[in-house]
Amino acid sequence: MSGKLNEKVAIVTGASAGIGEATATALAAEGAKVVLVARRGDRLEALAQRIAAAGGEALAIVADITDDAQIQTIVDKTKTTWGQIDILVNNAGIALLGEIAKSDPADWRRMIDLNLVALMNLTHAVLPLLQTQGSGHIVNVSSVAGRTVRVGIGGYNVSKWGVNAFSEVLRQEVSQQNIRVTVIEPGLVNTEISNHITDPTIRQRIEERRKSVTALESEDIAAAIVYAVTQPLRVNVNEILIRPTTQTW
Repeated sequence: MSGKLNEKVAIVTGASAGIGEATATALAAEGAKVVLVARRGDRLEALAQRIAAAGGEALAIVADITDDAQIQTIVDKTKTTWGQIDILVNNAGIALLGEIAKSDPADWRRMIDLNLVALMNLTHAVLPLLQTQGSGHIVNVSSVAGRTVRVGIGGYNVSKWGVNAFSEVLRQEVSQQNIRVTVIEPGLVNTEISNHITDPTIRQRIEERRKSVTALESEDIAAAIVYAVTQPLRVNVNEILIRPTTQTW
């Protein structure tokens, strides 16, 4: 493939479906070599085959990024295979919604461990290589929920507000090393993320909201990510908030 990201290597977490799958496909279409990370190996292999059939290059790594040892394996396999890392897209996440008094605190821990701590740890593992290279781009997929709060999504709000805070501190710390940081904040997107909601009241509320708008598609978020990472090196797109046209919240 020939495009704006020729010779670049990108890691995409949560690549087995939704925004991650669309982003990996879009980056490969611009010429990037893409490392696909998720827990569902069959889906990763199918995506890797589709990318290869279109003329791209992809490496599937089955991993649970809440496990520190598996995070290091991702970095090591990428370096061994392609010798560099240029782009990290921290996309993997989960939404276990419910009002605070009715929530299971274990769900809060699962969200914070995956949505925030794993994102921080993978960034931490990749950062030394980017610093040695003197360049790189870290894209953190947050949410509208990272800048607003709503009843019934408190734990998710906390995890995504954390992503936003981490992203901005990281940007300030590494900007002088030519490392760019972008946070992406999608509104309502047609993905699998709401499938994990067990609270029937919250699930109904989310479905009603979904029916009230024309939701974004994963490809819309992927296009925003490609836009950010293909800007001239002097340009750091710090933040992209992207909602459906008719979404008011």
